[in-house]
Amino acid sequence: MLLDQLDSLAPMGYNVGLHIRFATPLVYKSSYPEPWVEYYNSHSYYLRDPLVFWGVGVEGTTRWSSIPLPDPFGVMKKAAAHGLNYGAVSSYGPITSRSIVGISRSDREFSDDELSTLRELTIRLHIEAKPPSDLTKAQIEALQCVANGDRHSAAAERLGITESAFKARLTSARVRLEARTTSEAVRKAREYRLL
Repeated sequence: MLLDQLDSLAPMGYNVGLHIRFATPLVYKSSYPEPWVEYYNSHSYYLRDPLVFWGVGVEGTTRWSSIPLPDPFGVMKKAAAHGLNYGAVSSYGPITSRSIVGISRSDREFSDDELSTLRELTIRLHIEAKPPSDLTKAQIEALQCVANGDRHSAAAERLGITESAFKARLTSARVRLEARTTSEAVRKAREYRLL
């Protein structure tokens, strides 16, 4: 699994934000030390973090120490106080759906080979988490009915179709979303901001 590879690459943890749109990632995962994550979130550092600004503005991979942006809120110094002394960040994808992955360690800078591995993992994570954008209007309507709590017969009547046609729309939506159940399809559609 790709996150397991990040775990082995980053002794002090990692932070993954995939397909960031409108300042919100589609997928977010952090294995940084919990006290740091709580402190970071409680101070809204994601709005002030030079690593985030770099990742949004530049596509590439670099060490934290190589980022030329100012850090007026001392985010990096506070991270080091939690053991995140050295790190690297990788950014990939179009600005409208950017993925940013950060990794850290306490003992040394990351090597060039480790930066290459981080870059490869970032690209693979971005590609694997790509949200579907090709649901039809009919599929979205069917999922929205289920999300609203409508029974199949009521939803079919509301849409002016047969119940079997409604079920067919749900089935095709599940296939496109790679969901095993309709409730999973609704959840994924919400995560992908299709509903």
